[in-house]
Amino acid sequence: MLTLTQALYDQIVAHAREDHPDEACGVVAGPAGSGRPERFIPMLNAARSPTFYEFDSQDLLKLYRELDDRDEEPVIIYHSHTATEAYPSRTDISYANEPGAHYVLVSTADADGLGEFQFRSFRILDGEVTEEEVKVVDAY
Repeated sequence: MLTLTQALYDQIVAHAREDHPDEACGVVAGPAGSGRPERFIPMLNAARSPTFYEFDSQDLLKLYRELDDRDEEPVIIYHSHTATEAYPSRTDISYANEPGAHYVLVSTADADGLGEFQFRSFRILDGEVTEEEVKVVDAY
């Protein structure tokens, strides 16, 4: 189960809506080994695409150095789908290389009347996708 604060939930959703019609992407970091998402880190979608996201390689390198310096790890890796349901695509699955992370997908298809808003979380390990419950709390 993914447990996150209302503030983090709201930040992820706001970022997805702000970048619509392009896909948004980012990370929520937490203390290494804690599994607790704490620090919201919106990233630039280097692809600037409504159907694909890509972290800029320089931004990603900077992020991982910063995580190491702060003794943090990516707890949530998120991105949005702008015209489809919030479920990992084949590409999303192939790029999932953080076995301990929660992969959050937000569908902003409702902004275009193409579907309903969705906020879903998945574990992706060795190409296998497992949906998990999302619990939003006021504070930890």
